[in-house]
Amino acid sequence: MTTEQIRSQSAGQMIVDTAFNFYSDANGGDPDSTSPTLRKYHKRLWSKPLPNGLVFELADNRPGAYLHHHSQAGEFFLGSDAITHSYKNQKQKRWLTKQIATEVEELFDKGSTIGGYIIFPNKMRGGKTINQARGITNIIDDRFDLTLECIRRFYLNKKSPLYDTLRRYKTFFDLFGTFDGYVRFFLLDDLIHGDNKIKFFLPFDGFKTCPGFSGVDDYLLYKQGVMTFIDSRNERIRTYASTQHWITE
Repeated sequence: MTTEQIRSQSAGQMIVDTAFNFYSDANGGDPDSTSPTLRKYHKRLWSKPLPNGLVFELADNRPGAYLHHHSQAGEFFLGSDAITHSYKNQKQKRWLTKQIATEVEELFDKGSTIGGYIIFPNKMRGGKTINQARGITNIIDDRFDLTLECIRRFYLNKKSPLYDTLRRYKTFFDLFGTFDGYVRFFLLDDLIHGDNKIKFFLPFDGFKTCPGFSGVDDYLLYKQGVMTFIDSRNERIRTYASTQHWITE
């Protein structure tokens, strides 16, 4: 860290290091709950004006809450969610990942940077949270491109494997007005085509079958898509941070 960066940090500015691996300060736990740097980045990145002009100010000082917002827009309890998946530790895919351990590790490390994380409401409302539901729903398999397709359909009031879960959190999605508003707020533009369609990591069959990998080639194609997305989103985050006059690395 340079002397200038130290002075700026002490003056209240924040370094946004898009190469920072949140496992490095998670104390052996899940960064979503134990990395103080990840929590700090989430608070700063997503405390900003909503499409309707209201500021979505996030607080990290409410007991029992990861992040909290309360205003005329409503009250929201939010948690961090890793939105990319290397399947490094998933037993069902061990037959595949052990063949290409180095490739899997590279994706795991890339997904441990800020470009691989987002926040969702984490207070249960009559069923699983979004984070929980997308992780246990086989036809989603914890893939964010498929999750984002469900969110896109939700804004169009179209059914999807996560529709019922997303409906329980309608007040959260209403904050962003439209799917485009949601995408732009969370800097997800690089997973969207110009016609507002998802850039799927693997060919998409409309949720007809459960996603999976037939072999190494499938995984490597998936990895390429995920890595491209994370790199692009990290660059977008750096650009956004620079417009806010934060320090970026």
